[in-house]
Order: sequence, then structure tokens, then C-alpha cells
Amino acid sequence: MTKNKSVLLGAAFLMATSAIGPGFLTQTTTFTEKLAASFGFVILMSIIIDIGAQLNIWRIIAVSGKRAQDIANDVLPGLGIFLAVLIVAGGLAFNIGNIAGAGLGTNVLFGISAKMGALFSGIVAIGIFLVREAGKMMDRFAQVMGFVMIALTVYVMFTSNPPYGEAVVKTFAPAQIDILAIVTLVGGTVGGYITFAGGHRLIDAGIKGKEALPQVTKSSVSAIGIASIMRIFLFLAALGIVAQGLALDPANPPASVFRLAAGDIGYKIFGVVMWAAAVTSVVGAAYTSVSFIRTLSKTVDKYHKFVIVFFIAVSTLVFVLIGQPVKILILVGSLNGLILPIALGVMLIAAYKKNIVGDYKHPLWMTIFGAIVVVAMAFMGIYSLFKGIPQLFA
Repeated sequence: MTKNKSVLLGAAFLMATSAIGPGFLTQTTTFTEKLAASFGFVILMSIIIDIGAQLNIWRIIAVSGKRAQDIANDVLPGLGIFLAVLIVAGGLAFNIGNIAGAGLGTNVLFGISAKMGALFSGIVAIGIFLVREAGKMMDRFAQVMGFVMIALTVYVMFTSNPPYGEAVVKTFAPAQIDILAIVTLVGGTVGGYITFAGGHRLIDAGIKGKEALPQVTKSSVSAIGIASIMRIFLFLAALGIVAQGLALDPANPPASVFRLAAGDIGYKIFGVVMWAAAVTSVVGAAYTSVSFIRTLSKTVDKYHKFVIVFFIAVSTLVFVLIGQPVKILILVGSLNGLILPIALGVMLIAAYKKNIVGDYKHPLWMTIFGAIVVVAMAFMGIYSLFKGIPQLFA
């Protein structure tokens, strides 16, 4: 039971810290500057959508005892391969940004170049998968770094002195609604590989079947809760700066929030938060992306740890050679939101196929909740693709 609790908590933190990466920090501060207190409404909507997606996906993975790509192949032969390609491509793109963020964090902390910092961070991430108990190491690393990020962001939030009352009011009665922001936040929290990170971790640890559903449900909601708490604290920290009329540096919005709120100490705190967010996301993205191709190849499954190491190495080398601007992090988050309706739609169909879930009966309210998320995210994702993203790069 104690082992299960550790794995369940580890799975929740793996998913949450996979979501809390450089893109998460950049998106949150950028949209706070744009929408001010009304961004609270965007966060509220994204949390509701996130829970609807996560509850369904983790539950169906657990009860079937299969990874998402195998479920998709059972729904329609070849669909799992298509889903795996989407997830791995998105995971690789995100990981380049994650490595970039890790390099930026070490640059702030130690003054070394971002490229040298990225190489160092890549080696740290690779080291986690080279130890014998890689799963336990990954769980513990995600938990410790998660607590560190939240604690430091809370300190900065208090020093920025945000208008709490206005934030609460505008969360439920926003002055403006930004669909691109909602899609981007959902894409950055449960889009692409992220929502599967914890679910696949539970499968690997042997936590599956109908008897595990209460634990799985609690773990899935906890994961969204952890990521959302971090999002809310960062939003309030940024709102405190924006409400004072101070401008954020467009080249590095989150860094300017921490610096303007707490001076040089705040800037160093940003370095720690950025590095922790980036490296945990590197670990989560690599682990989950490779988990999508493990069952499609016996060779990959046998040497999956080395494939994860290769995945991280490639991400690191691409950043060292190319780099990653702020707008690309926002773009990838938005595009990742388009993967969610496809993946969640497949899971909802699978929930009603006996060859996948046996005699399990999926709750009707969860199906309706999930279907609403699929339709809403498909509509908003297509809207943002054709309307919002061209404006972002105008």
C-alpha cells in the first residue's frame, strides 16, 4: 500500500511537472500581461477542461491495462501508430524548448552560457534513466522539484502584492475572453504527451484494473491540482507586477516578473524555478514519448532506457545548434491542444468496447464531460489555428 501511494503521488507529480515547463511559465506571464485579472477566467476554464480530459484518459488506461497507443490500435488498426507519431513529434518539439529553458535557468544562476547549461541539464536528465531504479528516481525527482517550484513562486507572489479581490471577481466575470489563451493553456497542461505521462507511469508500475480506479481517479485529479496551483500562484505574481503598470521583458516575460517582484534575489529564484521546471519536463517528455513507441517495437521495448537517453540527447543537440524563441513555446502549446480532442475522442470510444475494457461500465457523466471537452477543444483549436496564431506572428 505504501509503495502504491508513492507511485500514485509520483505519477501525479510526473504529469504536473511535465506540464510545468518553460512554455508553462512563458504562456502564463505573457497572457497575464495581455489579459490582466481576466486571465483568471482562462485558468478556471482550463482547469475544468483539464479535469474532464484527465479523468477519462487515466481511468480508461487503468481499466484496460494498456498504453494509449495500444488502445487506439484496438479501436482502429493503425490509429495507435498515428497517435504515437503525433505524440512523439510534439514531445520532441516541446523537449527542445524544455532544454532551452534549462539552459536559461543555469545562465541566470551561474552566468554560464545557455548552451553549456543545456548540455549540463541534458546530462542530469540522462543520469536519472541510467540508474537501476529509474522509475523511483524519476518519481522522487519530480516530487522534490515540484515542491521547490511552488514554494519559491509563492514567495514571489507575496512580494509582488497582487490585487487579490480583482483577480477573484474577474475570474468569474472577465472583462474579455481569449480563446487562443484557453487552447494554449489546455494544450500546455494536458495536451500532447502530458496527460498520458502519469497514466503510463501507473501502467509501468502495475497499478491497473477496476480495483485500482479510486486510487487512479484521486491521483489524476491531484496531478491537475498541482499544476493548477502553480499556474494560479504564477498568475498572481505576474498580475501584481502588471497591476503596478510595469512592463515585462518580451524576450523573457517570467524572468522579469521575478526580478521586478523581488529584485536580484527574485531573479535567482527565477533561475531555480526555470531550471527545475525545464528539467522535470525534459524527463517527463522523454519518458512519455518513448512509452508511446515501446509496444510498437520489441527492440525499443527491450532497450527503452537507452531510447529515452537518445531522445534527450537529440533534444539537447537540436537546441545547441538552433535555439528556441518565446513565440515558438506558445505555438507548440497551442498545437498540442489540437492533439487532445483526437486522443480523448479515441479513449471515449474505447470505453465502450468490451475487447478493451471488458465488463467495465464507464460513468455516463464522465462520457458527457469528455465529449464536451472534445467538441470544445476541437472548435477552439481550429479557431486558434486559423485566427489566433497568425496574429501571434504578425
